[in-house]
Amino acid sequence: MLSLTPLATVVNVILPPRCLACQEPMAPPGGLCPGCWPGIRFLSDPQCERCGLPFADANQDQHNCADCIAVPPAYSHARSALIYDDASRNFVLRLKHADQLTGVPVLARWMARAGSALLQAESYLIPVPLHWSRLFKRRYNQSAELARSLAKITSAQALPDGLIRVRQTPSQGGLSRLERRGNVRNAFRVSPRHRRKIANSHAIVIDDVMTTGATVEACAIALIDAGATRVDVLTLARAEQNAPLT
Repeated sequence: MLSLTPLATVVNVILPPRCLACQEPMAPPGGLCPGCWPGIRFLSDPQCERCGLPFADANQDQHNCADCIAVPPAYSHARSALIYDDASRNFVLRLKHADQLTGVPVLARWMARAGSALLQAESYLIPVPLHWSRLFKRRYNQSAELARSLAKITSAQALPDGLIRVRQTPSQGGLSRLERRGNVRNAFRVSPRHRRKIANSHAIVIDDVMTTGATVEACAIALIDAGATRVDVLTLARAEQNAPLT
């Protein structure tokens, strides 16, 4: 059983740990309460071998989804820990916008399980970057925090500044699939200080939510153009195929 330090015990008395989803006080810190846990849908087979899209039919025996068969993505594989839906949306948005980073270690463990087949000792964990102006306002990049936490519990190495966003792009919210692709096209490039590392490497793009895949696809293309021999994608959550674009 994990024992708390005296300082941690005092902190937990003053600021009781809360459920990631409903924010009700709970113990131990950083997880989900018994009421919220059953509502979280963790991803598992059957899913598209390439992009990780969950298949609705439990008896689905097709390896790849129709989109990946028609236009294979630049990345090799994408995996996500859970479905992005009403049950998970609140704590994912709090991670992104509300400075609530206390749950990052737990979320990273979920991601590590989902991406266990992708994570290797020589892998570089490269978060989707924010434009400097948005990073200045938000003060942190949630995807970089997930990458750092993943590096602590796996053999992979985090490169928080492996990619840079070379132009500010409007929010993807409300855009169609085609508009999202155009919005982030050529928006990323490999940081010059890491170009030599990334050449001939295995890179894993890290993000919080994968909706249409436009953003991670643009990142994968930038990494491949810089010489990465293989690019995979690992996200915390994944929207279902027919989910509303938000």
